[in-house]
Amino acid sequence: MSTAEPAPPATTPARYPRAFASMENRTFRMLLVGWLAAGTGYWMQLLAQNWLVLTLTNSPSAVGLVTAAQLLPTLLLGLHGGAIADTFPCRRIVLVTNSAKCVLAAAFAMLTASGHVEVWEVTCLAIALGVVYAIDSPARHSFLTETVQASHLRNAISLVSLAFQLGAMIGPALGGVLMVTFGTDYAFGAAAIAYVVPATVAARLPSATSRTHVSAAPRTGVREGLRYAIRTPTVLWPSLIVGSFGFFMVNLPATLTTFAKDEFDSGPTGVALLSISLAAGSLLGALLTARRTRPLRLRTIAGSAMLLALALLLAAAAHTQTILALLLTAVGATYLALLTSAQSLVQLTTTDTLRGRVIGTHLFVFLGSGCAGGPALGLLTEHLGARATLLLASAIPALITTIIAHHLARLANLRVGLTTISVQLQRPTLVPRS
Repeated sequence: MSTAEPAPPATTPARYPRAFASMENRTFRMLLVGWLAAGTGYWMQLLAQNWLVLTLTNSPSAVGLVTAAQLLPTLLLGLHGGAIADTFPCRRIVLVTNSAKCVLAAAFAMLTASGHVEVWEVTCLAIALGVVYAIDSPARHSFLTETVQASHLRNAISLVSLAFQLGAMIGPALGGVLMVTFGTDYAFGAAAIAYVVPATVAARLPSATSRTHVSAAPRTGVREGLRYAIRTPTVLWPSLIVGSFGFFMVNLPATLTTFAKDEFDSGPTGVALLSISLAAGSLLGALLTARRTRPLRLRTIAGSAMLLALALLLAAAAHTQTILALLLTAVGATYLALLTSAQSLVQLTTTDTLRGRVIGTHLFVFLGSGCAGGPALGLLTEHLGARATLLLASAIPALITTIIAHHLARLANLRVGLTTISVQLQRPTLVPRS
């Protein structure tokens, strides 16, 4: 049962422009502040974790393995996380998971500050963090659906992505400054403080914003969610397209770390610059998608995917860090547009009683592919270089998207054709003054 706040009367002037329409909802504004802080902490922690592993091992493969270990719980628990989100109040789940993130980030900080940190210890903490995210992600997305009305859902998803990408700009910038000035342990400590904000927001929200129904048993619910996802084209095909990019894009921060270290020899400052450029593009993409009101179609997802593949191809050809940083803004914008469009289509076409499980399935495909891609990309980066890895990140998903688009076109009996268009141009002429 939805408990979203009612829409303001039609005669009431909107306080926010169209791109921020969902912010009329006070509960959503509170959540947005919490998610901005959480995104900042996540990116700060990820930057510090990647750099810590790379400095301990001097091996991109090790960075990829740790990333894969952090994503592994998504493969094992992601679908069950969706069932949990359909069973228990999402507000309570978000409160517990963000508190756990805070504790784990503090553990990272204390371990790093001790000066005796080992890679296996970092891996264990990364796995624990992955377990938390496997439960947190479906609940967080389902909570959003409970908070805003359906007409504002796409806008709300875009603004959540906007907040997350703002965090992706603030996090690496602040984390890089802390790492260079004080040390990696301070970046982990700042991430722990950031996670306090979403936990506090979840604690202050009224219980009425959460669902009170109890779903089916988790095991039965997982199977039901999988069947629905496989049989529903607006869930299946966006998930597969996003998953093909997730194999490469989830691990893109590790690839950018190698770019900064080996290609440009720019250290943590270079890693922060490339991460911020990617986030700036994602920020632009979130603002653009927040303004879109046209109905979503599968062809929209396919078009966004091909634009992302083109942006990755151009980025792979960049020979200076400045050019790469500029092209990464295009990568970030197109990537965000793809993720937002796919997630919106999945959520808007899923029945309420299965939403948590279907979101869990969608995230399972996306992050699961990233988990599988972690070790593979680490080996590719180590033997072929970061540039060749980025080139593969463009070519392989583009091929998969083309195959899916061709299949959908055949089912719809469509083909590529040429149409005639007319363009009206203004020209100077004399007219009466009146």
